[in-house]
Amino acid sequence: MAYRSIQPIISFLTIIPGPKSLSNDLNSVANSMHYFPLVGALIGVIVGGFAYIISLYLQPLVVGFLITAVLALITGLHHTDALADFADGLMKSGERITKRNAMRDPAVGTAGVTAIVLYVAGMIIALSSFHHGVKLFSSILAAEVIAKFVMVMQAHRGNSAWEGFSSPFTSAMKNKKKIIIATITSIVVIWFAGTSYFGLVALTISLVCAAFIQYLSNRVFGGISGDVMGASNEITRLCSLMVLSGIML
Repeated sequence: MAYRSIQPIISFLTIIPGPKSLSNDLNSVANSMHYFPLVGALIGVIVGGFAYIISLYLQPLVVGFLITAVLALITGLHHTDALADFADGLMKSGERITKRNAMRDPAVGTAGVTAIVLYVAGMIIALSSFHHGVKLFSSILAAEVIAKFVMVMQAHRGNSAWEGFSSPFTSAMKNKKKIIIATITSIVVIWFAGTSYFGLVALTISLVCAAFIQYLSNRVFGGISGDVMGASNEITRLCSLMVLSGIML
């Protein structure tokens, strides 16, 4: 695996800069999407390391708030914005085209604002429920890998609702070899992160949740979009952390 294959993904999923010629090439990112879990691991190590350090000195609620803020910062709020757009489209009344237009509208509606507030509150609650720094670190690492793997699986199993941002991804991820690479990478990282059985439970529940989101998207929008995959990233990250913290078990 060449570092050149990872560079555009790092720039795409985070605010870490990379070569502009690669970062702006959506096809390069899409063709390397099976490496998303590896970049998730990188994000997990950075944010998890920060979380471990501050957990030694600060109260749990403050830790949860700061980790949520750092996650939003390092990812550039791209997927959080997608969550808001997805909620707006899903809750919009009317025909399919009306719902699609609501999701593509740059303005954030009431449903989008509500979704973000609930998501942030859930993240703070989940992250503040960890009582050991090492477990917090390993859980953030596993959750980021799971969230990125979910997007890969949605691109593999889904079709784009329209020709647009998601189209290169859904096309590139029909390659079975790439899916095998993403799956093996994710399972290995999740297991050796130290979450073992609970990490695999979180992965399973997240995949079920993502499948339901995809089912809804197919019915409401006629397929998936970049916003659907981005929203799934946020929702399954939260779902994973809730499982790993013990809130859901």
